Amino acid sequence: MTIPILYSLRQCPYAMRARLAILYAGQTVVLRDVDMMNKPKEMLSISPKGTVPVLHFEDTVIEESVDVMLWTLTQSDPRNLLYHHDLLQLPLMLDLIQKSDSEFVQILQKYRAASRYHDDNEMEYRDKCVEWLSDIEERLSKHTFIMGESASIVDYALLPFIRQFSRVDKKWYNIAPLPHLRAWLVRHYNDPIFSKAMTIYPKWNRDAEPVIFG
Repeated sequence: MTIPILYSLRQCPYAMRARLAILYAGQTVVLRDVDMMNKPKEMLSISPKGTVPVLHFEDTVIEESVDVMLWTLTQSDPRNLLYHHDLLQLPLMLDLIQKSDSEFVQILQKYRAASRYHDDNEMEYRDKCVEWLSDIEERLSKHTFIMGESASIVDYALLPFIRQFSRVDKKWYNIAPLPHLRAWLVRHYNDPIFSKAMTIYPKWNRDAEPVIFG
């Protein structure tokens, strides 16, 4: 079997999810960090929507970040991120990820835009983000990770977006009423795998040497 190809973008939170899952699964891919202003024809030919991540292997194309995570962890899950010991947890975890994507991420985008353009609604959107994150804060007050004492797919699916949230107004974030969330985020930052997921690679072009990632 040929090594899967992952089209990615370092700072894209959805692509970040995919890279984290690949690393925690101990999988290997050929990483192509793309220039989104000059999207490669190779990627567009298999995924016309033109967003990352895209995982391509043999005759299969996976275009959604959570699907990439699930496929990768289904192949190998040495850290039990899918909570195989409790099969009832997976639907609950996927539901929480879906809610984050459809609710929190939408508010977060408005908060980031309001901060960037000095919109008067910035505080309103920030408060709505905090309101949504209050459930995550409560969970983290009870155990080390979002779903329990060990990390799960939820932690790594939400991590890139909570990271974005923390960076909008760093001074405020450092005193925000989210102490357990801050500790959780620092724990991830201190994990060498997170640093590896955020390694900078040259933008891919068809003449470049392949980057083996994993």
